[in-house]
Amino acid sequence: MSKNTTTTRAQESTNAIERLYITMRHLFNRGFYKPTGVSGESLKNALLQLRPEIYGTIAEEKTELNGLVYVLERLPQGIEQCKYINLTSDEGYGKSHIDPIVPPKRRRNCYRIDEEQMNIEITRGRSDIYDILTHLTFLFIESQKICERVLIEETQKTIRDWQKLEAAVNAKELSQANRETTLIHTANILGRSFEETMVYYEKFATAENPERFLEIIYWLGKLAIEEELTDEKRVITFSTLLRERLGHHIHGDRWANTIKKVFKDRGLLNRPIHIVSANMHSVMNSLFARKALKKQFPKGEALKIYEALSASGSSDLRNKVETMAKKNGMISIDDVSGTNIDVQIFDLAKLGDDACCYEFSKEITEVQKPVIFVMDYAFGEQAYESIDELLKPYDDQKNGAIYLNIASISIMGKAGILEGGKGDLMIPSAHIFEGTADNYPFENELCAADFEGHGLKVFEGTMVTVLGTSLQNKDILKFFHQSTWNVIGLEMEGVHYQKAIQSASKIRKSIGEDVKVRYAYYASDNPLETGSTLASGGLGTTGVKPTYLITDKILTQIFNS
Repeated sequence: MSKNTTTTRAQESTNAIERLYITMRHLFNRGFYKPTGVSGESLKNALLQLRPEIYGTIAEEKTELNGLVYVLERLPQGIEQCKYINLTSDEGYGKSHIDPIVPPKRRRNCYRIDEEQMNIEITRGRSDIYDILTHLTFLFIESQKICERVLIEETQKTIRDWQKLEAAVNAKELSQANRETTLIHTANILGRSFEETMVYYEKFATAENPERFLEIIYWLGKLAIEEELTDEKRVITFSTLLRERLGHHIHGDRWANTIKKVFKDRGLLNRPIHIVSANMHSVMNSLFARKALKKQFPKGEALKIYEALSASGSSDLRNKVETMAKKNGMISIDDVSGTNIDVQIFDLAKLGDDACCYEFSKEITEVQKPVIFVMDYAFGEQAYESIDELLKPYDDQKNGAIYLNIASISIMGKAGILEGGKGDLMIPSAHIFEGTADNYPFENELCAADFEGHGLKVFEGTMVTVLGTSLQNKDILKFFHQSTWNVIGLEMEGVHYQKAIQSASKIRKSIGEDVKVRYAYYASDNPLETGSTLASGGLGTTGVKPTYLITDKILTQIFNS
Protein backbone atom coordinates (compact mmCIF):
# COMPACT_ATOMS: atom_id res chain seq x y z
CA MET A 1 0.00 0.00 0.00
CA SER A 2 1.26 3.45 -0.81
CA LYS A 3 1.46 6.05 1.92
CA ASN A 4 -0.10 9.46 1.37
CA THR A 5 2.57 12.10 0.88
CA THR A 6 1.98 15.79 1.46
CA THR A 7 3.87 18.45 -0.40
CA THR A 8 5.45 21.33 1.46
CA ARG A 9 4.67 24.98 0.72
CA ALA A 10 8.18 25.31 -0.74
CA GLN A 11 7.48 22.44 -3.18
CA GLU A 12 4.09 23.90 -4.12
CA SER A 13 5.69 27.31 -4.68
CA THR A 14 8.47 25.84 -6.81
CA ASN A 15 5.84 24.06 -8.89
CA ALA A 16 3.89 27.33 -9.26
CA ILE A 17 7.00 29.18 -10.52
CA GLU A 18 7.68 26.37 -13.02
CA ARG A 19 4.08 26.54 -14.30
CA LEU A 20 4.31 30.34 -14.59
CA TYR A 21 7.42 30.20 -16.75
CA ILE A 22 6.26 27.31 -18.91
CA THR A 23 2.95 29.12 -19.50
CA MET A 24 4.73 32.41 -20.29
CA ARG A 25 7.00 30.72 -22.83
CA HIS A 26 4.02 28.98 -24.42
CA LEU A 27 2.08 32.24 -24.69
CA PHE A 28 5.08 34.03 -26.16
CA ASN A 29 5.47 31.35 -28.85
CA ARG A 30 1.74 31.46 -29.52
CA GLY A 31 1.85 35.23 -29.98
CA PHE A 32 -1.08 36.44 -27.86
CA TYR A 33 -3.35 35.67 -24.92
CA LYS A 34 -6.36 37.03 -23.07
CA PRO A 35 -5.73 37.63 -19.35
CA THR A 36 -9.24 36.42 -18.46
CA GLY A 37 -9.10 33.54 -20.92
CA VAL A 38 -7.92 30.01 -20.13
CA SER A 39 -4.21 30.87 -20.47
CA GLY A 40 -4.54 34.05 -18.44
CA GLU A 41 -6.40 32.15 -15.71
CA SER A 42 -3.51 29.65 -15.59
CA LEU A 43 -1.05 32.49 -14.93
CA LYS A 44 -3.38 34.04 -12.36
CA ASN A 45 -3.91 30.78 -10.45
CA ALA A 46 -0.18 30.02 -10.36
CA LEU A 47 0.59 33.51 -9.02
CA LEU A 48 -2.16 33.19 -6.39
CA GLN A 49 -0.75 29.83 -5.31
CA LEU A 50 2.75 31.30 -5.12
CA ARG A 51 1.74 34.45 -3.19
CA PRO A 52 5.06 36.31 -3.65
CA GLU A 53 6.20 38.54 -0.79
CA ILE A 54 6.38 41.64 -3.01
CA TYR A 55 2.67 41.30 -3.82
CA GLY A 56 1.60 41.17 -0.16
CA THR A 57 -2.12 40.42 0.20
CA ILE A 58 -2.64 39.37 -3.41
CA ALA A 59 -4.53 36.23 -2.32
CA GLU A 60 -6.93 38.13 -0.03
CA GLU A 61 -10.16 39.92 -0.95
CA LYS A 62 -8.87 43.40 -0.12
CA THR A 63 -6.87 45.29 -2.75
CA GLU A 64 -3.06 45.09 -2.34
CA LEU A 65 -1.89 48.72 -2.41
CA ASN A 66 1.81 48.33 -1.55
CA GLY A 67 2.22 45.88 -4.42
CA LEU A 68 0.29 48.27 -6.68
CA VAL A 69 2.82 51.04 -5.99
CA TYR A 70 5.72 48.65 -6.73
CA VAL A 71 4.20 47.40 -9.99
CA LEU A 72 3.12 50.76 -11.40
CA GLU A 73 6.60 52.20 -10.82
CA ARG A 74 7.83 49.53 -13.26
CA LEU A 75 5.08 49.79 -15.89
CA PRO A 76 4.29 52.78 -18.14
CA GLN A 77 1.96 55.45 -16.83
CA GLY A 78 -1.55 54.92 -18.19
CA ILE A 79 -1.26 51.17 -18.73
CA GLU A 80 -4.27 50.55 -16.46
CA GLN A 81 -6.40 52.35 -19.12
CA CYS A 82 -5.31 50.09 -22.01
CA LYS A 83 -7.27 47.09 -23.27
CA TYR A 84 -4.52 46.10 -25.68
CA ILE A 85 -0.90 45.67 -24.58
CA ASN A 86 1.60 44.81 -27.29
CA LEU A 87 5.14 43.65 -26.44
CA THR A 88 7.43 44.53 -29.34
CA SER A 89 11.05 44.56 -30.42
CA ASP A 90 12.80 47.86 -31.21
CA GLU A 91 10.70 48.55 -34.30
CA GLY A 92 11.38 52.24 -34.87
CA TYR A 93 8.65 53.86 -32.77
CA GLY A 94 11.26 56.37 -31.59
CA LYS A 95 11.17 57.88 -35.10
CA SER A 96 7.44 58.51 -34.89
CA HIS A 97 5.61 61.53 -33.43
CA ILE A 98 4.85 59.55 -30.23
CA ASP A 99 6.98 60.38 -27.20
CA PRO A 100 8.25 57.37 -25.25
CA ILE A 101 6.98 56.74 -21.72
CA VAL A 102 9.76 55.44 -19.43
CA PRO A 103 8.69 53.93 -16.08
CA PRO A 104 10.51 55.53 -13.12
CA LYS A 105 11.96 52.27 -11.78
CA ARG A 106 12.58 50.23 -14.94
CA ARG A 107 14.27 51.55 -18.07
CA ARG A 108 12.14 50.48 -20.99
CA ASN A 109 10.61 52.56 -23.79
CA CYS A 110 6.81 52.37 -23.95
CA TYR A 111 4.48 54.05 -26.45
CA ARG A 112 0.81 54.91 -25.99
CA ILE A 113 -0.35 54.24 -29.54
CA ASP A 114 -3.93 55.37 -28.93
CA GLU A 115 -6.48 55.50 -26.11
CA GLU A 116 -6.72 51.71 -25.92
CA GLN A 117 -3.22 50.41 -26.80
CA MET A 118 0.19 50.48 -25.10
CA ASN A 119 3.29 49.15 -26.87
CA ILE A 120 6.23 48.10 -24.66
CA GLU A 121 9.67 47.64 -26.26
CA ILE A 122 11.57 44.54 -25.17
CA THR A 123 15.32 44.93 -25.75
CA ARG A 124 16.68 43.10 -22.68
CA GLY A 125 15.61 39.54 -23.34
CA ARG A 126 13.29 37.02 -21.72
CA SER A 127 13.78 38.33 -18.18
CA ASP A 128 12.13 41.57 -19.30
CA ILE A 129 9.13 39.66 -20.67
CA TYR A 130 8.78 37.58 -17.49
CA ASP A 131 8.98 40.74 -15.39
CA ILE A 132 6.26 42.53 -17.36
CA LEU A 133 3.89 39.56 -17.59
CA THR A 134 4.16 38.89 -13.86
CA HIS A 135 3.36 42.52 -13.04
CA LEU A 136 0.48 42.56 -15.54
CA THR A 137 -0.96 39.38 -14.01
CA PHE A 138 -0.88 41.09 -10.61
CA LEU A 139 -2.73 44.10 -12.09
CA PHE A 140 -5.40 41.87 -13.64
CA ILE A 141 -5.93 40.06 -10.32
CA GLU A 142 -6.40 43.37 -8.49
CA SER A 143 -8.62 44.64 -11.31
CA GLN A 144 -10.87 41.60 -10.96
CA LYS A 145 -11.08 42.08 -7.19
CA ILE A 146 -12.43 45.60 -7.69
CA CYS A 147 -14.94 44.36 -10.25
CA GLU A 148 -16.22 41.65 -7.91
CA ARG A 149 -16.68 44.16 -5.08
CA VAL A 150 -18.59 46.78 -7.11
CA LEU A 151 -20.69 44.74 -9.57
CA ILE A 152 -23.98 43.58 -8.05
CA GLU A 153 -24.48 39.86 -8.68
CA GLU A 154 -26.90 38.78 -11.43
CA THR A 155 -27.40 42.38 -12.52
CA GLN A 156 -25.56 44.89 -14.64
CA LYS A 157 -25.64 47.47 -11.87
CA THR A 158 -22.81 48.73 -9.67
CA ILE A 159 -22.81 49.69 -5.99
CA ARG A 160 -23.22 53.29 -4.91
CA ASP A 161 -19.55 53.63 -3.90
CA TRP A 162 -18.50 52.94 -7.49
CA GLN A 163 -20.95 55.47 -8.90
CA LYS A 164 -19.52 58.14 -6.58
CA LEU A 165 -15.95 57.27 -7.63
CA GLU A 166 -16.92 57.43 -11.31
CA ALA A 167 -18.53 60.85 -10.82
CA ALA A 168 -15.41 62.15 -9.04
CA VAL A 169 -13.03 60.90 -11.76
CA ASN A 170 -15.16 62.54 -14.45
CA ALA A 171 -15.37 65.84 -12.55
CA LYS A 172 -13.11 68.68 -13.73
CA GLU A 173 -11.85 69.49 -10.27
CA LEU A 174 -12.39 68.18 -6.72
CA SER A 175 -12.68 70.27 -3.60
CA GLN A 176 -11.02 68.99 -0.44
CA ALA A 177 -14.41 67.91 0.94
CA ASN A 178 -15.36 66.08 -2.29
CA ARG A 179 -11.94 64.44 -2.44
CA GLU A 180 -12.22 63.08 1.11
CA THR A 181 -15.78 61.88 0.50
CA THR A 182 -14.61 60.09 -2.66
CA LEU A 183 -11.72 58.49 -0.75
CA ILE A 184 -14.21 57.16 1.83
CA HIS A 185 -16.16 55.50 -1.00
CA THR A 186 -12.91 54.26 -2.58
CA ALA A 187 -11.74 52.78 0.74
CA ASN A 188 -14.93 50.72 0.86
CA ILE A 189 -14.33 49.49 -2.70
CA LEU A 190 -10.77 48.48 -1.82
CA GLY A 191 -11.60 46.85 1.50
CA ARG A 192 -9.15 49.24 3.18
CA SER A 193 -9.47 51.87 5.89
CA PHE A 194 -9.87 55.55 5.01
CA GLU A 195 -6.53 56.26 6.73
CA GLU A 196 -4.69 53.68 4.58
CA THR A 197 -6.38 54.95 1.44
CA MET A 198 -5.28 58.52 2.20
CA VAL A 199 -1.65 57.37 2.53
CA TYR A 200 -1.70 55.74 -0.92
CA TYR A 201 -3.59 58.65 -2.47
CA GLU A 202 -0.61 60.83 -1.51
CA LYS A 203 1.93 58.25 -2.73
CA PHE A 204 0.42 58.18 -6.21
CA ALA A 205 -0.25 61.94 -6.49
CA THR A 206 1.91 63.97 -8.86
CA ALA A 207 2.13 67.72 -9.43
CA GLU A 208 0.48 67.30 -12.85
CA ASN A 209 -2.18 64.84 -11.64
CA PRO A 210 -3.02 64.94 -7.91
CA GLU A 211 -6.01 62.62 -8.46
CA ARG A 212 -3.93 59.86 -10.09
CA PHE A 213 -4.76 57.28 -7.39
CA LEU A 214 -8.52 57.65 -7.93
CA GLU A 215 -8.05 57.37 -11.70
CA ILE A 216 -5.95 54.20 -11.39
CA ILE A 217 -8.54 52.46 -9.18
CA TYR A 218 -11.35 53.62 -11.48
CA TRP A 219 -9.71 52.37 -14.69
CA LEU A 220 -8.66 49.04 -13.16
CA GLY A 221 -12.27 48.45 -12.17
CA LYS A 222 -13.81 49.94 -15.34
CA LEU A 223 -12.01 47.61 -17.77
CA ALA A 224 -12.81 44.56 -15.65
CA ILE A 225 -16.49 45.55 -15.43
CA GLU A 226 -16.70 46.10 -19.21
CA GLU A 227 -15.12 42.71 -19.76
CA GLU A 228 -17.67 41.09 -17.45
CA LEU A 229 -20.67 42.81 -19.05
CA THR A 230 -19.73 42.97 -22.74
CA ASP A 231 -17.34 40.03 -23.11
CA GLU A 232 -14.82 42.34 -24.81
CA LYS A 233 -11.59 40.84 -23.49
CA ARG A 234 -8.33 42.61 -22.81
CA VAL A 235 -5.53 41.17 -24.97
CA ILE A 236 -1.74 40.93 -24.63
CA THR A 237 0.18 40.32 -27.86
CA PHE A 238 3.81 39.70 -28.84
CA SER A 239 4.92 41.19 -32.15
CA THR A 240 6.23 38.99 -34.95
CA LEU A 241 9.60 40.80 -34.95
CA LEU A 242 10.01 40.28 -31.21
CA ARG A 243 9.39 36.55 -31.56
CA GLU A 244 11.85 36.35 -34.45
CA ARG A 245 14.62 38.35 -32.77
CA LEU A 246 14.50 37.13 -29.16
CA GLY A 247 17.57 35.11 -28.20
CA HIS A 248 19.68 36.24 -31.17
CA HIS A 249 21.77 38.81 -29.23
CA ILE A 250 20.90 41.56 -31.72
CA HIS A 251 21.12 44.36 -29.16
CA GLY A 252 24.04 42.81 -27.27
CA ASP A 253 26.05 42.42 -30.48
CA ARG A 254 25.39 46.05 -31.46
CA TRP A 255 26.33 47.23 -27.94
CA ALA A 256 29.57 45.20 -27.77
CA ASN A 257 30.74 46.19 -31.26
CA THR A 258 30.28 49.89 -30.48
CA ILE A 259 32.44 49.52 -27.38
CA LYS A 260 35.18 47.47 -29.07
CA LYS A 261 35.40 50.00 -31.89
CA VAL A 262 36.05 52.73 -29.28
CA PHE A 263 38.78 50.51 -27.79
CA LYS A 264 40.29 50.04 -31.25
CA ASP A 265 40.14 53.74 -32.16
CA ARG A 266 41.79 54.70 -28.85
CA GLY A 267 44.49 52.02 -29.08
CA LEU A 268 43.24 50.20 -25.97
CA LEU A 269 42.61 46.68 -27.28
CA ASN A 270 45.96 45.27 -26.11
CA ARG A 271 46.02 47.01 -22.74
CA PRO A 272 44.92 45.07 -19.59
CA ILE A 273 41.15 45.57 -19.40
CA HIS A 274 39.22 45.28 -16.13
CA ILE A 275 35.45 44.95 -16.60
CA VAL A 276 33.29 46.25 -13.75
CA SER A 277 29.51 45.84 -13.70
CA ALA A 278 28.27 48.62 -11.42
CA ASN A 279 26.34 51.88 -11.41
CA MET A 280 27.49 54.94 -13.36
CA HIS A 281 28.84 56.93 -10.39
CA SER A 282 30.66 54.85 -7.78
CA VAL A 283 33.82 54.05 -9.77
CA MET A 284 34.16 57.61 -11.10
CA ASN A 285 33.55 59.12 -7.65
CA SER A 286 35.94 56.70 -5.94
CA LEU A 287 38.70 57.55 -8.42
CA PHE A 288 38.34 61.33 -8.42
CA ALA A 289 35.85 62.77 -5.88
CA ARG A 290 38.20 63.36 -2.92
CA LYS A 291 40.67 65.22 -5.16
CA ALA A 292 38.03 67.11 -7.16
CA LEU A 293 36.19 68.30 -4.05
CA LYS A 294 39.07 68.96 -1.67
CA LYS A 295 38.08 72.64 -1.36
CA GLN A 296 34.52 71.76 -0.38
CA PHE A 297 35.64 68.89 1.90
CA PRO A 298 39.14 69.82 3.17
CA LYS A 299 39.17 66.93 5.67
CA GLY A 300 38.65 64.45 2.83
CA GLU A 301 36.06 62.39 4.70
CA ALA A 302 35.14 59.91 1.97
CA LEU A 303 31.73 58.79 3.25
CA LYS A 304 30.51 62.38 3.73
CA ILE A 305 31.65 63.22 0.20
CA TYR A 306 29.85 60.21 -1.29
CA GLU A 307 26.66 60.94 0.66
CA ALA A 308 26.77 64.56 -0.54
CA LEU A 309 27.22 63.39 -4.15
CA SER A 310 24.23 61.04 -3.77
CA ALA A 311 21.92 63.83 -2.57
CA SER A 312 19.30 64.98 -5.09
CA GLY A 313 20.40 68.63 -5.16
CA SER A 314 24.13 68.05 -5.69
CA SER A 315 24.42 68.45 -9.46
CA ASP A 316 27.21 71.08 -9.10
CA LEU A 317 29.37 68.69 -7.04
CA ARG A 318 28.72 65.83 -9.47
CA ASN A 319 29.63 68.04 -12.43
CA LYS A 320 32.99 68.93 -10.85
CA VAL A 321 33.85 65.26 -10.36
CA GLU A 322 32.76 64.39 -13.91
CA THR A 323 34.78 67.28 -15.37
CA MET A 324 37.92 66.09 -13.59
CA ALA A 325 37.27 62.50 -14.70
CA LYS A 326 36.96 63.54 -18.36
CA LYS A 327 40.21 65.52 -18.14
CA ASN A 328 41.93 62.40 -16.81
CA GLY A 329 41.02 59.71 -19.29
CA MET A 330 37.30 58.98 -18.80
CA ILE A 331 35.21 58.28 -21.91
CA SER A 332 31.40 58.04 -21.57
CA ILE A 333 29.40 56.01 -24.09
CA ASP A 334 25.65 56.55 -23.87
CA ASP A 335 23.66 53.58 -25.06
CA VAL A 336 22.10 53.72 -28.53
CA SER A 337 21.87 49.94 -29.02
CA GLY A 338 18.63 49.43 -27.10
CA THR A 339 20.27 47.49 -24.26
CA ASN A 340 19.92 50.43 -21.84
CA ILE A 341 23.45 49.66 -20.60
CA ASP A 342 25.51 52.85 -20.46
CA VAL A 343 29.32 52.63 -20.34
CA GLN A 344 32.34 54.47 -18.92
CA ILE A 345 35.93 53.75 -19.96
CA PHE A 346 38.79 54.92 -17.72
CA ASP A 347 42.19 55.03 -19.46
CA LEU A 348 44.43 55.01 -16.39
CA ALA A 349 47.51 55.88 -18.47
CA LYS A 350 46.03 59.36 -18.87
CA LEU A 351 45.78 60.18 -15.18
CA GLY A 352 47.30 63.56 -14.42
CA ASP A 353 49.45 64.30 -11.37
CA ASP A 354 47.48 64.35 -8.13
CA ALA A 355 44.17 63.68 -9.93
CA CYS A 356 43.38 60.13 -8.82
CA CYS A 357 42.74 58.88 -5.29
CA TYR A 358 44.62 55.59 -5.99
CA GLU A 359 48.25 55.04 -6.92
CA PHE A 360 50.12 52.52 -9.07
CA SER A 361 53.39 50.90 -8.16
CA LYS A 362 56.32 52.99 -9.48
CA GLU A 363 57.57 49.99 -11.51
CA ILE A 364 54.50 49.85 -13.76
CA THR A 365 55.00 51.18 -17.31
CA GLU A 366 52.51 53.23 -19.33
CA VAL A 367 51.71 50.23 -21.55
CA GLN A 368 50.99 48.09 -18.49
CA LYS A 369 48.59 50.60 -16.97
CA PRO A 370 45.11 49.12 -17.16
CA VAL A 371 41.83 50.29 -18.61
CA ILE A 372 38.74 50.09 -16.40
CA PHE A 373 35.56 49.41 -18.34
CA VAL A 374 32.42 50.16 -16.28
CA MET A 375 29.06 48.91 -17.56
CA ASP A 376 25.70 49.77 -16.03
CA TYR A 377 23.57 46.96 -14.58
CA ALA A 378 22.20 44.36 -16.97
CA PHE A 379 18.77 42.82 -16.34
CA GLY A 380 18.50 39.06 -15.77
CA GLU A 381 19.35 36.99 -18.86
CA GLN A 382 20.58 40.16 -20.56
CA ALA A 383 23.78 39.76 -18.49
CA TYR A 384 24.69 36.67 -20.53
CA GLU A 385 23.97 38.34 -23.86
CA SER A 386 26.02 41.47 -23.09
CA ILE A 387 29.10 39.82 -21.55
CA ASP A 388 29.09 36.94 -24.04
CA GLU A 389 29.25 39.41 -26.94
CA LEU A 390 31.79 41.67 -25.20
CA LEU A 391 34.27 38.85 -24.55
CA LYS A 392 34.35 37.77 -28.21
CA PRO A 393 37.38 38.93 -30.28
CA TYR A 394 37.04 42.22 -32.13
CA ASP A 395 36.55 41.54 -35.85
CA ASP A 396 38.98 43.95 -37.49
CA GLN A 397 38.52 43.94 -41.28
CA LYS A 398 42.25 44.57 -41.89
CA ASN A 399 43.89 42.44 -39.21
CA GLY A 400 41.26 39.76 -38.57
CA ALA A 401 40.23 38.76 -35.04
CA ILE A 402 41.86 40.76 -32.24
CA TYR A 403 41.52 39.20 -28.78
CA LEU A 404 40.85 41.52 -25.86
CA ASN A 405 43.29 41.42 -22.97
CA ILE A 406 40.70 40.88 -20.20
CA ALA A 407 42.47 40.89 -16.83
CA SER A 408 39.46 40.75 -14.49
CA ILE A 409 35.68 40.87 -14.32
CA SER A 410 34.02 42.38 -11.24
CA ILE A 411 30.30 42.26 -10.55
CA MET A 412 28.87 44.57 -7.92
CA GLY A 413 25.15 44.77 -7.33
CA LYS A 414 22.11 44.86 -5.10
CA ALA A 415 20.55 41.61 -3.93
CA GLY A 416 18.00 40.24 -1.49
CA ILE A 417 19.62 38.97 1.72
CA LEU A 418 18.27 36.02 3.74
CA GLU A 419 19.96 36.88 7.03
CA GLY A 420 20.74 40.45 8.04
CA GLY A 421 19.26 43.70 6.80
CA LYS A 422 19.44 46.46 4.21
CA GLY A 423 23.01 47.54 3.46
CA ASP A 424 24.69 44.35 4.71
CA LEU A 425 27.11 42.53 2.39
CA MET A 426 27.10 39.17 0.59
CA ILE A 427 30.25 37.60 -0.89
CA PRO A 428 29.34 34.57 -3.02
CA SER A 429 31.46 31.47 -3.53
CA ALA A 430 29.04 29.96 -6.07
CA HIS A 431 25.84 30.72 -7.95
CA ILE A 432 22.98 28.26 -8.38
CA PHE A 433 20.20 28.71 -10.92
CA GLU A 434 16.67 28.61 -9.52
CA GLY A 435 14.51 25.79 -10.82
CA THR A 436 17.49 23.73 -12.05
CA ALA A 437 20.42 21.79 -10.63
CA ASP A 438 22.83 24.09 -12.52
CA ASN A 439 25.54 25.41 -10.24
CA TYR A 440 28.56 27.60 -10.89
CA PRO A 441 31.28 27.52 -8.22
CA PHE A 442 34.16 29.94 -8.79
CA GLU A 443 37.17 31.40 -7.03
CA ASN A 444 36.18 34.85 -5.81
CA GLU A 445 39.05 37.32 -5.46
CA LEU A 446 37.00 39.03 -2.74
CA CYS A 447 36.31 37.43 0.63
CA ALA A 448 34.43 38.32 3.82
CA ALA A 449 37.67 39.29 5.61
CA ASP A 450 38.14 42.16 3.10
CA PHE A 451 35.04 43.89 4.47
CA GLU A 452 35.30 43.31 8.21
CA GLY A 453 35.64 46.21 10.64
CA HIS A 454 33.35 48.62 8.77
CA GLY A 455 30.20 48.20 10.87
CA LEU A 456 28.38 46.05 8.31
CA LYS A 457 27.46 42.38 8.57
CA VAL A 458 29.23 40.26 5.95
CA PHE A 459 27.97 36.85 4.78
CA GLU A 460 29.86 34.39 2.61
CA GLY A 461 28.24 31.46 0.81
CA THR A 462 26.06 30.52 -2.15
CA MET A 463 23.84 32.97 -4.03
CA VAL A 464 20.79 31.85 -5.98
CA THR A 465 20.09 33.48 -9.34
CA VAL A 466 16.32 33.73 -9.55
CA LEU A 467 14.17 33.93 -12.65
CA GLY A 468 12.47 37.04 -11.25
CA THR A 469 12.58 38.82 -7.90
CA SER A 470 8.81 39.38 -8.04
CA LEU A 471 8.18 35.62 -7.86
CA GLN A 472 9.87 34.85 -4.55
CA ASN A 473 8.05 33.79 -1.41
CA LYS A 474 9.21 32.97 2.11
CA ASP A 475 8.74 29.21 1.77
CA ILE A 476 11.16 28.84 -1.15
CA LEU A 477 13.68 31.24 0.36
CA LYS A 478 13.60 29.50 3.76
CA PHE A 479 14.32 26.20 2.00
CA PHE A 480 17.30 27.71 0.15
CA HIS A 481 18.60 29.31 3.33
CA GLN A 482 18.13 26.40 5.75
CA SER A 483 19.09 23.50 3.45
CA THR A 484 22.61 22.36 2.59
CA TRP A 485 22.60 24.77 -0.37
CA ASN A 486 23.67 27.38 2.24
CA VAL A 487 22.14 30.24 0.25
CA ILE A 488 22.84 33.69 1.70
CA GLY A 489 20.97 35.80 -0.87
CA LEU A 490 19.18 36.06 -4.19
CA GLU A 491 19.80 38.12 -7.32
CA MET A 492 19.07 37.90 -11.04
CA GLU A 493 22.34 38.04 -13.01
CA GLY A 494 25.12 36.01 -11.35
CA VAL A 495 24.60 32.72 -13.20
CA HIS A 496 24.24 34.52 -16.52
CA TYR A 497 27.52 36.41 -16.06
CA GLN A 498 29.30 33.26 -14.94
CA LYS A 499 28.02 31.22 -17.91
CA ALA A 500 29.50 33.78 -20.30
CA ILE A 501 32.80 34.05 -18.40
CA GLN A 502 33.29 30.29 -18.19
CA SER A 503 32.47 29.66 -21.83
CA ALA A 504 34.83 32.45 -22.96
CA SER A 505 37.72 31.42 -20.69
CA LYS A 506 37.46 27.63 -20.61
CA ILE A 507 35.83 26.62 -23.92
CA ARG A 508 36.11 29.34 -26.56
CA LYS A 509 39.49 30.54 -25.21
CA SER A 510 38.68 34.10 -26.28
CA ILE A 511 40.00 35.33 -22.91
CA GLY A 512 42.66 33.87 -20.59
CA GLU A 513 41.78 30.98 -18.29
CA ASP A 514 43.39 32.90 -15.41
CA VAL A 515 40.93 35.82 -15.63
CA LYS A 516 40.20 37.07 -12.12
CA VAL A 517 36.58 37.19 -11.00
CA ARG A 518 35.11 39.32 -8.22
CA TYR A 519 31.52 39.25 -6.99
CA ALA A 520 30.07 41.28 -4.11
CA TYR A 521 26.51 42.36 -3.35
CA TYR A 522 24.86 44.64 -0.83
CA ALA A 523 21.37 44.01 0.52
CA SER A 524 18.51 46.01 -0.96
CA ASP A 525 15.93 44.06 1.02
CA ASN A 526 15.28 41.00 3.16
CA PRO A 527 12.31 39.14 1.67
CA LEU A 528 12.12 36.89 4.76
CA GLU A 529 11.26 39.88 6.95
CA THR A 530 7.79 41.41 6.82
CA GLY A 531 8.08 45.06 5.83
CA SER A 532 11.59 44.65 4.39
CA THR A 533 10.81 43.47 0.85
CA LEU A 534 11.59 45.47 -2.28
CA ALA A 535 8.06 46.89 -2.13
CA SER A 536 8.95 48.61 1.18
CA GLY A 537 10.95 51.28 -0.67
CA GLY A 538 14.51 52.14 -1.65
CA LEU A 539 17.71 52.13 0.35
CA GLY A 540 18.21 55.89 0.52
CA THR A 541 21.59 56.79 2.02
CA THR A 542 21.82 53.27 3.56
CA GLY A 543 23.21 52.06 0.24
CA VAL A 544 26.02 54.63 0.02
CA LYS A 545 28.40 52.99 2.49
CA PRO A 546 28.27 49.41 1.10
CA THR A 547 28.36 50.65 -2.51
CA TYR A 548 31.57 52.59 -2.03
CA LEU A 549 33.13 49.99 0.27
CA ILE A 550 32.76 47.32 -2.44
CA THR A 551 33.97 49.75 -5.12
CA ASP A 552 37.04 50.62 -3.04
CA LYS A 553 38.01 46.94 -2.59
CA ILE A 554 37.63 46.28 -6.34
CA LEU A 555 39.71 49.34 -7.30
CA THR A 556 42.38 48.59 -4.70
CA GLN A 557 42.87 45.11 -6.19
CA ILE A 558 42.95 46.51 -9.73
CA PHE A 559 45.60 49.12 -8.88
CA ASN A 560 47.67 46.51 -7.01
CA SER A 561 47.40 43.84 -9.71
